[in-house]
Amino acid sequence: MSENKEAKTFKIVVVGGGTGTYTVLKGLTKYLPEVELSAVVTMADSGGSTGRLRDTFGYLPVGDVRMALVALAREDDEHERLLRDLFSHRFNTGGEMKGHTFGNLLLTALRDMLGSESEAISVAARILGARGRVLPVTLGNTHLVAEYDDGLVITGESLIDSPESERVGRRIVALSVEPRHPANPLALEAIANADMIVIGPGDLYTSVLANCVVTDVAKTIADSQAMLVYVSNLMSRPGQTRGMSVGDHVLEIEHYLGRKVDKVLYNDTPLPVKVLERYRLEGDEPLVVRDNDDLNDRLIRADLLDDVSAEPVPGDALKRSLIRHDSEKLADVLVGNCIKSNYNSD
Repeated sequence: MSENKEAKTFKIVVVGGGTGTYTVLKGLTKYLPEVELSAVVTMADSGGSTGRLRDTFGYLPVGDVRMALVALAREDDEHERLLRDLFSHRFNTGGEMKGHTFGNLLLTALRDMLGSESEAISVAARILGARGRVLPVTLGNTHLVAEYDDGLVITGESLIDSPESERVGRRIVALSVEPRHPANPLALEAIANADMIVIGPGDLYTSVLANCVVTDVAKTIADSQAMLVYVSNLMSRPGQTRGMSVGDHVLEIEHYLGRKVDKVLYNDTPLPVKVLERYRLEGDEPLVVRDNDDLNDRLIRADLLDDVSAEPVPGDALKRSLIRHDSEKLADVLVGNCIKSNYNSD
């Protein structure tokens, strides 16, 4: 992008939560200040450290906010890197403290002191020197609700994300949030003014679409003139997307948003055999592009795989991805194939 010195700052909004949003944001920071970054993150999380703090204090969930802030944190010197790592530190002992991250506790304490989630996030962002904005999709306390193909309705992100064994073969046919609080006006404003909206990677229903079913979010994305990019997951998820292809994911996203996805980023590097064996024990399968997926020239195939397999963090009770996208590879493809092509077409 640097060769076009007169180009305006390119506004990118990443919609999602968890590790996927962290990965996209972290990679894109290398292109600052030519890009302006905002993250719109789900407020449906109800598991792990976040869920325990939410149940205890009644505040909005903080885990997805923390991860996005850490991704945007400055790391120019040893002090800044230590501060970033401190926010991610997870306690592995200490009774009730086990499983909590320092960043989650700090955000909760700031909310307690300041009386506002927005103020707490703002202060935490200044502490970390965050190079972008992190915006809760809503400032209302909501829970995710999923209706399945057999008519069962389950409330609670953690129950949807980690279903009972008899639910792993079921499909979600309708997703919503209760109660239906309004969206955060700042999140809607960021989406409306974006040049590019990136959704995914992340669990289709509990990370990506959990944002899109909040009041007015889908309509704002549909009305936006921004390029809409979906970063395809690497694996399916039992109880959510088993048997679904990349095209099936795109169709589901388009169903909830009411607009077409402009570009789809897909990793075409073979996944490690040993790691795949671990996934298959849980019923996961690699996400593939099928011949009948109507993606055509929207599909961008590239090496997006992180060379290092993630290992479980001591004290973390949640199931996490073992294979992930590489943040720099992902950012390079987003910039090279989406942003630059957009400039060249003007």
